[in-house]
Amino acid sequence: MNAARREFSCLPRPPSMPAIYEHRLVVQDDEIDLLGHVYNLRYLQWMIDAAAAHSAAQGWGNEDYLRIGQGWVVRAHEIEYLAPAHAGESIAVRTWIADFKRVTSRRRYRVVRETDGRTLAEGATNWAFIDFATRRLIRIPDIVSASFEVVGETP
Repeated sequence: MNAARREFSCLPRPPSMPAIYEHRLVVQDDEIDLLGHVYNLRYLQWMIDAAAAHSAAQGWGNEDYLRIGQGWVVRAHEIEYLAPAHAGESIAVRTWIADFKRVTSRRRYRVVRETDGRTLAEGATNWAFIDFATRRLIRIPDIVSASFEVVGETP
């Protein structure tokens, strides 16, 4: 058994999680721009944070990817801003896996204000799986893809 296979066999399987992961936060004062609403780049950070939290909840935190020497890098982001968020508001960033292909995965996001359920932004990230040492694309290991339920583009 090679070293990478030994590493995979040592990883614990997480308990089953919801297919759509919710990452909750409260908008902070330092996230507000001159127009009185959240900076556009904060939405992107929230989405990346939600993706990382979802992955960790499924048993694939940063330390797990480092242990196997493989993991995700971003190929492309897309965000559509639909309504503003303001300081003090409770936000849920919902994220799910839209697809898995050989070396890539598309993850979707919906940012919702919790008080009224209004969708503030929607987005997607195309992730690519790489070998950290070579920086080359590699096939997504079955043990990684099997840790996530594919929901599709729209839940």
